[in-house]
Amino acid sequence: MENFVAVDVETANNEPTSICAIGAVKVINGCIVDRFYELVKPEPEYYFRHFTQNIHGIGREDTENARVFSEVWHDVDRMIGDLPLVAHNKAFDERCIRAAHRVYGMDYPDYQFFCTYQAARRKFPKTLLSSYSLPYVCEFLGIPFYNHHDALADAEGCAKIAMTIL
Repeated sequence: MENFVAVDVETANNEPTSICAIGAVKVINGCIVDRFYELVKPEPEYYFRHFTQNIHGIGREDTENARVFSEVWHDVDRMIGDLPLVAHNKAFDERCIRAAHRVYGMDYPDYQFFCTYQAARRKFPKTLLSSYSLPYVCEFLGIPFYNHHDALADAEGCAKIAMTIL
């Protein structure tokens, strides 16, 4: 794949609608040409689960003055245009994005959505990787990767995996 947008979302708790951060990386002709990151105020006033806050480091105080999903996604959607989306474990990210669209009464475009997690599972046998999680796949492919569960870092890691194996 040479043209796509890699996306990643983080959530405040187990509710898929509780998106609290979005990262996106646009790839054109096999080169990263744009990056997007923004904190999102989950609505309604979702609690931040201690477990998820420990994973990504985002709390209520970080998002209380942030824009809500519908406003943030408008900017992400402009970045996407008619490009396909890619996520590492798209089942999670797509479920959250769809759920947030429903909560805000937004029409969900039929994005073409690819998954680098599933692609890695198909391409590399278990004997080569102890895990197919983002950091392990990046390490296996020699992709520098830091700050796991930062939505922008995860989107960029995903983009680089996609450029390598999709």
